[in-house]
Amino acid sequence: MAAAAVTRLWQTPSPLVQCRSLHVTLRTQKAKTGAEQIWLTRQQRDPYVKAAHAQHYRCRSAFKLLEIDKEHKILHPGNRVVDCGAAPGAWSQVLVDKVNSLGQESVGFVLGVDLLRIAPLEGAVFLSKCDLTDPATHRKIIDLLPSGQADVILSDMAPNASGIKELDHQRLVGMCLSLVDFSGTVLRPGGNFLCKIWDGGESSLIRDRLQQRFQIVKTVKPKASRTESAEIYLLAKSHKSNNAPN
Repeated sequence: MAAAAVTRLWQTPSPLVQCRSLHVTLRTQKAKTGAEQIWLTRQQRDPYVKAAHAQHYRCRSAFKLLEIDKEHKILHPGNRVVDCGAAPGAWSQVLVDKVNSLGQESVGFVLGVDLLRIAPLEGAVFLSKCDLTDPATHRKIIDLLPSGQADVILSDMAPNASGIKELDHQRLVGMCLSLVDFSGTVLRPGGNFLCKIWDGGESSLIRDRLQQRFQIVKTVKPKASRTESAEIYLLAKSHKSNNAPN
């Protein structure tokens, strides 16, 4: 997204391979660098990669959302959910089932948004090539949501990696703060919010903003998130009406 382009740069035929913007592919040619070979070996051994293939998820990250929801109960049938940074669509696959968007009763709504193209998914509506920091995208989201409001906002988005850890951290913080502000417009009172961050010096800015707007704010790191990864998730529950401060 502008300074916030989503990290997923996948263009391989297999949706699962699209999980990470590591600038390598699982083609038939031999890996050319040590880093690529390490990544390939890790993928082959990763139980979540194998489970994603077996259960037909587009990406291993589906298990992060499944684990968070199992523990914290943030998704329910009938929910209207905005999935930010949705490509390649694994979280949306989970959401279609969790909110019952293909059902007959207590039917939910899933709206995925990303700068990249997202392959169609039955039960979900996608806004591709849309910048989540752009007010024009916000208006599109509101227009598409039933009654113009969401029950849950989820974000697994991240900026394109520059290779400079602190810069990437600051850019992701800026993206999350923009989304928190947007939640004040579109998220119903009592709604839930979940966003990925890379833990660092400015993470407290997001926590402070969330604590002003939600009753409960927690830091979670699902087991499906690799131990060596700096990523964590901030979970905020029970959105306050009128964003009343503490």
